[in-house]
Amino acid sequence: QVQLVESGGGLVQAGGSLRLSCAASGRTFSVYAMGWFRQAPGKEREFVAAMSMIGGRLYYADSVKGRFTISRDNAKLTVYLQMNTLKPEDTAVYYCGLVLRSRVVTAEREYDYWGQGTQVTVSS
Repeated sequence: QVQLVESGGGLVQAGGSLRLSCAASGRTFSVYAMGWFRQAPGKEREFVAAMSMIGGRLYYADSVKGRFTISRDNAKLTVYLQMNTLKPEDTAVYYCGLVLRSRVVTAEREYDYWGQGTQVTVSS
């Protein structure tokens, strides 16, 4: 089993920044990638960003390109999501996920484990 623990959510004004963290523990000896999804009220969960743990390949949703940056610390098996120039439409619960083998890191169904989610609220 793998456990994912997210932190760093909160309330911020539009234009502000937040940094999310996601730490993985447990049976983590074979991980292809970790990523972030978000779910706003009344909407489906959507892909935000992902990063392969070997090679550091990056994946971003068009809606966050140029504003969000995903990074990793392999020694800690932790990924970070630096969110800048936040907009009210970024308000959502942000979920960290982990992919063991699949290379399709933009699809929710390919993820093997999920964190509990952290709320991000951007006020206008």
